[in-house]
Amino acid sequence: MPIPANYFLPSMPEGLEGLSELVLDLRWSWNHQADRLWKQIAPELWARTGNPWLILQNISTARLNTLAADPAFRKTVEDYVASYRETMERPSWFRETYAESALSVAYFSMEFGLSEALPLYSGGLGILAGDYMKTASDLGVPAVGIGLLYQQGYFRQVLDISGSQEEFHPYNDPGQLPILPVRDKDDEWLTVALRFPGRHIGLRAWQANIGRVRLYLLDSNDPRNSPADRGITGELYGGGPDTRLQQEIALGIGGWRLLRALGLNVDICHLNEGHAAFVVLERARDMMTVGKCAFDVALAATRVGNIFTSHTPVGAGFDRFSPGSMQRYLGRYAEELGIGLDGLLALGRREAANAQEPFNMAYLAVRGSGAVNGVSRIHAEVSRRIFQDLFPRIPQVEVPVTHVTNGVHMPSWDSSAADDIWSDACGKERWMGDLVSLEDDLKRVADERLWEFRNGARQRLIEYARDTHVWQLTMAGASEEEIGEAGRALDPFVLTLGFARRFTGYKRPNLLLHDEERLVRLLCHPQRSIQLIIAGKAHPRDEEGKAMIRSWSDFVRRPEVRPHVVFLADYDMSMAEHLVQGVDLWLNTPRRPWEACGTSGMKTLVNGGLNLSELDGWWAEAYRSEVGWAVGDGREHPGDPGLDAREAEQLYDLLENEVVPSFYNRNGNGIPEAWVARMRASMAELTPQFSSNRMVREYVERLYLPASQLYHGRSSGGARQALLLRDWREKLARYWVDIHFEELHVRQENGEDIFTVQLHVGELDPNAVRVQLYAEPLDSQRPEVHEMKPQEVLSGDVKGYLYSVRVPSHRPASDYTPRAVPHLDGALVPLEARQILWYER
Repeated sequence: MPIPANYFLPSMPEGLEGLSELVLDLRWSWNHQADRLWKQIAPELWARTGNPWLILQNISTARLNTLAADPAFRKTVEDYVASYRETMERPSWFRETYAESALSVAYFSMEFGLSEALPLYSGGLGILAGDYMKTASDLGVPAVGIGLLYQQGYFRQVLDISGSQEEFHPYNDPGQLPILPVRDKDDEWLTVALRFPGRHIGLRAWQANIGRVRLYLLDSNDPRNSPADRGITGELYGGGPDTRLQQEIALGIGGWRLLRALGLNVDICHLNEGHAAFVVLERARDMMTVGKCAFDVALAATRVGNIFTSHTPVGAGFDRFSPGSMQRYLGRYAEELGIGLDGLLALGRREAANAQEPFNMAYLAVRGSGAVNGVSRIHAEVSRRIFQDLFPRIPQVEVPVTHVTNGVHMPSWDSSAADDIWSDACGKERWMGDLVSLEDDLKRVADERLWEFRNGARQRLIEYARDTHVWQLTMAGASEEEIGEAGRALDPFVLTLGFARRFTGYKRPNLLLHDEERLVRLLCHPQRSIQLIIAGKAHPRDEEGKAMIRSWSDFVRRPEVRPHVVFLADYDMSMAEHLVQGVDLWLNTPRRPWEACGTSGMKTLVNGGLNLSELDGWWAEAYRSEVGWAVGDGREHPGDPGLDAREAEQLYDLLENEVVPSFYNRNGNGIPEAWVARMRASMAELTPQFSSNRMVREYVERLYLPASQLYHGRSSGGARQALLLRDWREKLARYWVDIHFEELHVRQENGEDIFTVQLHVGELDPNAVRVQLYAEPLDSQRPEVHEMKPQEVLSGDVKGYLYSVRVPSHRPASDYTPRAVPHLDGALVPLEARQILWYER
């Protein structure tokens, strides 16, 4: 249990005691009522940090007494505490829907983006993890998060006077973060131990409260560790390969040991990217100890309880470690598993015997999980291509990767004004259930209210952008003239576009700069101008990305451009909230298919912003002309040198001929009817679809609950099912090479093709094989597969069967090919058995 919050806080005056109850629950990070409360206590500190824990630690007794003497403020605290308690006690979607379920989930992630008050993220992966945890709280899904506490987190960005990026790494003082140490039953700081070469290190445990769920963080910055080991959790994605390997050992192996130390028995380990894949090994090792079984049985029993979500659009993006590093840090551990270093390395290699091949964390995750998913429909297709090498001769369309399209936690990203509109139309509890009526309810909001709401949102964004830009220029030493101009930049009545992403080549953040003079004409049009607010960081080692930032900085300094474009440095969650709440149009221009999902544009939906994006990631699923605009033709063009130029031209054409007229053509009441129609459709139809509410419910119903049932089946009864699976796989490995097809016969009868083929199964049990008739997909994305039934035993010395099936004659018989695949009730094929035999004509 963590130390009580009031141990670290000043004594609260009578009437304000409830603040101690609220301050350490990050539920305030998505509650507008809480925003108003903390702002009233310390406006400047709240604006700068967004951290109530820090506010209460630094507030004076005199200020607290003044607040306590104000009856209105005491009533505000009382109302919020009552609302908080009522929310926490209200029956949740999960408990009402799955009252009998004993599901429990551990969500492992290298980063968590919950709030600027807890800066443990670098980008989309962490923001997604934070939104997942908040949604699990809203829906009452029994989940805990497992991550690392970084002393510095990710870098903070400053642009110097020339527009070049500089990086700084401020210290995360744990005492001022909204977390507390976890204490064991003897009231000592809970730690877990890891064995590294020549020494043991201890990882301290911390806890963050997120409504109904908990996030546990491990930290190597213990004075009992060596200086080098204290730095393992020093910086998110910092250091060299060995530091990254140690971090991932801490997350996966240390994370599972933390769960056991906390006494938490989980069914599902959800791996948010391959960084956490070592949990596969430690979970199996634990099963070996408890169940007194060998590693292969333990892995078979536990893997079905592991879910691997990949966010990576290119194979080169997966973490890889050299055999030497693996030997150094995990050689002894591999011996404890009983598989030796070669056996361990084989789990992370395409070719087990290739001594030069590095260890791939994603390969380990695939081989140690019961389900693998991408984060959009297109990304699942890309992932099947990436993992094809692990499933030789399996058609790419059948490589076992499904998809759960990402969503965003709408209560975290909506503005107070947007919250009012949604609450009036759909009720306060709209994100807590199944979202069934939101579309119809929202569509009843009047045009006048939607347009008034959009104008107010834009004006608030312009005020924020000006203030931020002025402050950043002042810090950079700009001239008084430049600072004065910045304070007058942008116009609250002009069409406002936002672009904020990581600056790297495939995201094409400079596509708008392809024809600078054409962009200038758009920006400076005398009656129908547009304006841009841009933000984003480049990785410290990405020189191309840094050069793109300098290009925008150079462009923004042009005298005619300065009133219309600002580049805001140090893009973070706080800045993202302002941008997605205020822009009229969100731009996203990745090169297809490298945008795995791209959730930034989803955050504008709830706020009435529209999207103009490449037909990639989530937008390829969402786009219709009634809800926004799209760049691209929906196809891939690898190596096409003219692609960027063509799509830049398309982008300019859309802005000039569709976007700008739609915004500026007004009716007699001054309302742009075409624009507001798109706003309404986008808000009503897309917001529920791309809410993390839908995403988490999909994980629960499609993946978690079936996986939990499989896991309990395999791990119970002395892991009998896992033993059967191990024996089946051993026989497949030994005897599959001997099975073979004989002659195929096809005849027509009553509009059907009748296929008959002989299969000799040799020493294999015939029930261990299924024979299918396969044809490539036509119009659908799935192939045509028909089970062939055994008709009679073949005579002779070799055991075999005659298989047949009837198929409607709607395509040529030559399209079909018989094949044999492994079969065992409850086995995951081809994930757990990749053998396949094709009939050769």
